[in-house]
Amino acid sequence: MIDCVLRPVKTRLLAPLAGRLAPVPPAALTAVGLAVGLAAAGLAAAGRFDAALLAWLANRLLDGLDGDVARASGRAGPRGAFLDLMADLTVYAAVPLGLAAGAAAHGFADPVAVWSAAALAVAAFYVNLGSLAFLSAALALEAEGRRAGGGGSAPGLHLPAGLIEGAETVVLFTLALALPAYASWTLGTIAALVFASALQRVGWGARRLAPGGAA
Repeated sequence: MIDCVLRPVKTRLLAPLAGRLAPVPPAALTAVGLAVGLAAAGLAAAGRFDAALLAWLANRLLDGLDGDVARASGRAGPRGAFLDLMADLTVYAAVPLGLAAGAAAHGFADPVAVWSAAALAVAAFYVNLGSLAFLSAALALEAEGRRAGGGGSAPGLHLPAGLIEGAETVVLFTLALALPAYASWTLGTIAALVFASALQRVGWGARRLAPGGAA
């Protein structure tokens, strides 16, 4: 929801570090970030929430750096963007599961409640991903149809902002790891907000896309 505002600020703050890291392959940063994110999930599952929180924040720092390093070194491209997205999705699935496992096993939360909340959170990310992927594909097909019909160059791909995006996810996951006793509430909040974001995009797509065609 506020990513478009925070992203330029993040880029300015990380610019000096991104410049120093320009010789490092961006894919290496993505891979290290993925490993650190999975470590956060494993540490949470082991009940080591302080260490999990630090690993999660390190993952977010590396996630913010790989794209900036790619742009600073002239190596930005769709392959790197795809790998970065897949790493994010993997971590977003692993951390709620690790948090639920740790909170349930170490007495921080009721097992049924926290696992139910984790399942809803992961399901919400799945539905939200579907809304993004299918809407992106539909817009690309619409643009291709306009080009084939002689309507001039295709419009740029502008997906709508959602109620919860990267910044809100960082805050909520940080709170969940910092306060494992409230894991059921934070994971439930994440699930509700991500589901709401998916519905926003479905509504936007229904209004934005041209009518007609068969399912």
